[in-house]
Amino acid sequence: MQAIWNGVVIASSDDIVTVEGNAYFPQEALDPTCVQPSEHRSVCGWKGEAHYYNVVVKGAVNPNAAWFYPEPKEAAQQIQGRVAFWKGVQVG
Repeated sequence: MQAIWNGVVIASSDDIVTVEGNAYFPQEALDPTCVQPSEHRSVCGWKGEAHYYNVVVKGAVNPNAAWFYPEPKEAAQQIQGRVAFWKGVQVG
């Protein structure tokens, strides 16, 4: 499976965990040149606090287009160390 934005593969892996319809890639599957830490946070009642990355490709920035749970709650341990995408990032 791949995550593609702005014509560039930003993550690729066969090791995917799907939660609530979102594909979570292993952290090491990300192209580190395509993500920058974001200060944005959100909270999910059963997964915990989500942290975000800005996706950056060819000089274009897609703010907060990737998220992860650095310390997921017990019910969401399967996504520990994994990243998911949205906001126009094509996953398939």
